[in-house]
Amino acid sequence: MSRPIRLLLADDQALVRGALSALLNLEPDLEVVAEVGSGEAVLDAVLGHRPDVALIDVEMPGLDGIAATEEVRAAASETRVLIVTTFGRPGYLRRALLAGASGFVVKDTPAGQLADAVRRVHAGLRVVDPVLAADTLVAGDSPLTSRETEVLRAAQDGARVSVIAKRVHLSEGTVRNHLSAAIGKTGAANRGEAARSAEANGWL
Repeated sequence: MSRPIRLLLADDQALVRGALSALLNLEPDLEVVAEVGSGEAVLDAVLGHRPDVALIDVEMPGLDGIAATEEVRAAASETRVLIVTTFGRPGYLRRALLAGASGFVVKDTPAGQLADAVRRVHAGLRVVDPVLAADTLVAGDSPLTSRETEVLRAAQDGARVSVIAKRVHLSEGTVRNHLSAAIGKTGAANRGEAARSAEANGWL
């Protein structure tokens, strides 16, 4: 029998990580060789354990799963990445694929389907949740520029314009202009609503 497919799990929720590990280890051809609870820990674990497939959550504190995917693909291209997330947002899917992920599935995927997704990604195929793929086509690309995205992300906690300006190293006037543009493009009434809308679409 050929050696099992070696897996790394990255999820900040220990219960979710443990459940995924238990389910995947039940499969005779799969073996979880490492588990980490943050995006920052992903690359070191990949370089240390050399898994065939890394299953990475999107929303983790600090370095998010999409940024971690970019790091893995740049430093260990032989490790394929399967995003497994609670948040099936169209913008997340697009950004994850651009970052080099080979697949994107949601956490409520049945265990058998998840194991099959791992096998297909390992075989060099691309696996994408079909409902999310359709939603992504309908949603289209983010209408926000990179600067508007950066400013809106910095405004998510309701900070004053002066604080946001310091965070993104822009003048207050420029920040106001970017916020105004983002509000218009998202069809929102204010910057808080714009930020929520952009986050819901996975643009931030």
